[in-house]
Amino acid sequence: MAPVNIGIDEKDRKEIAGGLSRLLADTYTLYLKTHNFHWNVTGPMFQTLHLMFEGQYNELALAVDLIAERIRSLGFPAPGTYKEYGELSSIPETSGVPSAKEMILLLVEGQEAVVRTARSIFPVAERVSDEPTADLLTQRMQVHEKTAWMLRSLLEE
Repeated sequence: MAPVNIGIDEKDRKEIAGGLSRLLADTYTLYLKTHNFHWNVTGPMFQTLHLMFEGQYNELALAVDLIAERIRSLGFPAPGTYKEYGELSSIPETSGVPSAKEMILLLVEGQEAVVRTARSIFPVAERVSDEPTADLLTQRMQVHEKTAWMLRSLLEE
């Protein structure tokens, strides 16, 4: 394979790809959790949450592809196994079937975790002028911050 020569040295590309791998793991873990909750939510808010969670997991499914492709563009393999995601993700798995309210709280925590992971990659991306990664991070943070706000709004009484 031809070497990657995009104006960012290999050490910096590797550091960014490592951060993006954590972001990919968080995003995929949140995707799986959201899909699980979509299937298993019950209660008076069933219809609202079932549809909301479906929109969220569909958006996350598209996001994992964008993140993985950015890792590949930097010249590194994207992680793609549950084992790797378990090691890389900051989002814990949820056992059993929580109540609808607990699902919402867990998804807020997951959305915010993804934002923190994305934000942690910014310093190196900015330092080496990796605008495509910075743009991806900005877009992901915007989506996750808005989704967390919408989920938190459901908890107001």
